[in-house]
Amino acid sequence: MSMVLDEWKLNRMGGGSGFIAALDQSGGSTPKALRQYGIEENQYKDEQEMFAEMQKMRARIILSPVFMREKILGVILFERTLDEQIGNVIVPQYLTESLGMISFLKIDKGLTEIAQDVQVMREIPKLGDTLEKARSVGIFGTKMRSVIHSANLDGIRQVVLQQFEIANYIRDTGLIPIIEPEVNIKISDKFDAEIMLLQELETQISKLGDGPPIMLKLTLPTRNGLYFDLANDSHVLRIAALSGGYSTDDACSLLKKNPRMIASFSRGLTEGLTKQMSDSQFNAILKSRIDKIYEASV
Repeated sequence: MSMVLDEWKLNRMGGGSGFIAALDQSGGSTPKALRQYGIEENQYKDEQEMFAEMQKMRARIILSPVFMREKILGVILFERTLDEQIGNVIVPQYLTESLGMISFLKIDKGLTEIAQDVQVMREIPKLGDTLEKARSVGIFGTKMRSVIHSANLDGIRQVVLQQFEIANYIRDTGLIPIIEPEVNIKISDKFDAEIMLLQELETQISKLGDGPPIMLKLTLPTRNGLYFDLANDSHVLRIAALSGGYSTDDACSLLKKNPRMIASFSRGLTEGLTKQMSDSQFNAILKSRIDKIYEASV
């Protein structure tokens, strides 16, 4: 990739108006996503057919005339999508060359069991090879997710340390890591957990040296504007919000109260879409989701 294109991507992701579409449904989340899309588990016989149905859903969204760069800055993809094609072009290149969108790659391999009230990431084998392949097809950055289930400082510190250790490795390859330490929205001490998370993020960000910036993908906070100052740090390119189980309407309502955050919704984007819809129905609902999420992001 040329430096000119990289600079264009940095400027667009850092200051452009819009949101990030999360289309990175992977192994564990795929059956649920397909059920919501109107495809039951008895309608595919194995994992290969399951992922093929998921790719058809992604392609239908991406090919929709309402899926446009004017409102969507970038897209998060699942690793298998690097080998999938739309119109005989691999998906990341189609997104950049045909739609002018930036591609991110989900790199984590899922979560460990809960310990110290958190779930850290499983080991990511052959990460160097994955990052090299990602760069070769024009991927701009990566995304990796952990989950916090209570205000346990030791656990939260462990989550953040792991995220930044891998993020620094990713930065060394020239890619932009999205760090996603999700806080479970159903826990009773959510605000306390968010304060601890903020402090740990500030500590690790203060240690970042020269090199590519990072991005953050965070649960919409209990206290509006909690992450505002983080967004002003020169090491942070952008802060995105995850929908985290909120409905599209609730997530957008909360996002509007948090300036300097943009959406990176998965379920919030695809909610209400089904395979059985006509293209006109599908596009109308998708447009309403995109418009609502865009408005909340700007």
